Amino acid sequence: MKEKQSIISLKGVTKEFVLGDGSVFTALRNVNLDIHRGEFSSIIGPSGSGKSTLMHVIGLLDKPTRGEVVINGGDVSHLNDDETSYLRNEFVGFVFQQFNLLNKLTI
Repeated sequence: MKEKQSIISLKGVTKEFVLGDGSVFTALRNVNLDIHRGEFSSIIGPSGSGKSTLMHVIGLLDKPTRGEVVINGGDVSHLNDDETSYLRNEFVGFVFQQFNLLNKLTI
């Protein structure tokens, strides 16, 4: 039997945010995930459980604090902005939860 090819793999991914008071909020802790070619996957959970943060990391909109994000066999966690933009443009489709534009971008 042929082994399923993982197209997206997260290995020990942690995402932390530094809050205004200097404390650290951990949104994702040591996440391991494999999504295989041809698979349909859903991310579900209560509000505040890290779903959007997880999708931002998978969608290359944000980088993990620790761990690896592997797409098509290559670690994309430490690419520069131009390399990340190219991958996002060529290989990642993302439907936002809210259909408004990104706050950080200008027209």
